[in-house]
Amino acid sequence: MDYINFYLNLIFIKVLSQILKLLKYNATSLAGKIVLKVNKNFLRTSQYFVKKAIINITGTNGKTTSSNIISSILKSSNEKVVSNFLGANMLNGIATAIGKDLSIFKKADYFVFESDEAYLTKLYDEINANYLLVTNLFRDQLDRYGELNSTFEKINEAIVKNKNLILLLNADDPMVAKLGDNKENKVIYYGFKNVILENNQNYKNLSPKESISCNCGSEYRYNKIFYSHLGHYYCSNCQNVRPKVKYEAECKIDNNGIVITVNNKTFKSNLTGTYNAYNVLSAICLCLEFNIDEKIIQKALDNYNAVFGRNEKIKINKTNVSINLIKNPTGASEVLDSIKNKKNTKLLLILNDNYADGRDVSWIWDTNFELLNNFKNDIYVSGKRAYDLALRLKYANIDTKLIHIEPNIKKALKISTKLCDNNNELSILPTYTGLLELKKITH
Repeated sequence: MDYINFYLNLIFIKVLSQILKLLKYNATSLAGKIVLKVNKNFLRTSQYFVKKAIINITGTNGKTTSSNIISSILKSSNEKVVSNFLGANMLNGIATAIGKDLSIFKKADYFVFESDEAYLTKLYDEINANYLLVTNLFRDQLDRYGELNSTFEKINEAIVKNKNLILLLNADDPMVAKLGDNKENKVIYYGFKNVILENNQNYKNLSPKESISCNCGSEYRYNKIFYSHLGHYYCSNCQNVRPKVKYEAECKIDNNGIVITVNNKTFKSNLTGTYNAYNVLSAICLCLEFNIDEKIIQKALDNYNAVFGRNEKIKINKTNVSINLIKNPTGASEVLDSIKNKKNTKLLLILNDNYADGRDVSWIWDTNFELLNNFKNDIYVSGKRAYDLALRLKYANIDTKLIHIEPNIKKALKISTKLCDNNNELSILPTYTGLLELKKITH
């Protein structure tokens, strides 16, 4: 192995990252891009600098939150962790994260990397991971990923490359569970036995439900649905059912947070929403596999701070602001459901159609904006496709007097925060490049 070249690459990434930081340039992958051009073996060599395990997280929604909770728990257990915590999940971003976090001449205990679904197979050409956690599979950026079967095949192709890979799969998602079929890999399933919302209400599925078929071709039926197509499913034709679950949890969710009981251990999180309950559960289950003490896990959950744009709460112009990335119908609908009844919340929705967002914005017509029918506060729409979004809100029968259009994101942010008084907060729901622009404006 060319360790000298590898060390020089580490130093280069660290120096360049510091320079970019001083210049206030938020580059999460530029240094890695340069290094991979001059040293194609950088990622392959990096795996020899991990003592215990390389962990990957992939799936449509929840990658960043799940991986960051896992990293937080491992760090609370005094482990040295290298992770792409800002969510740059392609090869360039992972290389940059390694360069920034890996100590020179000292190994890490764990690598924890979220990976773009389409790039996982490329990552496994370079790195032999020990664990792969798959969160869920939804239709997302159809111009990049295609339909669900295409995304499934990309992940499946990556798994086949590594027979020693241990899979931690969401049993409540039939597409994810199917990744564990007929393979040599060890498979561990997690899921919810039940989800109870505030006032002991069972979950009402308000997200668009994917039509998922069994291997025999029949569409799955459900005993319970927790959101979209996630729940307890079965095939009435061939008797195929949700797989046996090692970590099956009870969950209670309200506006104050999440309580999860799994294998007679109870954990609390300040995050909200059923989608985040799955993120928290997945992280807990993986760390229980590592025999991490439940008190350490709880301490990490107590101290966890959301990464930018993932249920993050900050102040802008003296206004309390929460930011939630939206990028597909299911994720957006779940976020809308969590804020629809907030009486003191105004909304800023940002829709771009740059490459990283997905050029096709037709997904907004599958998003359940009708959840805002009883919303009484102002809604600001911005971004390159602001008028498309305003039209979608009109078709959702939202009072047009509440809808304010300002395509310029900086101006929209200034207007929406200025008009919030001491009793109001602002919820911002941006697509990916809108989130990056917000970060430039606010940091």
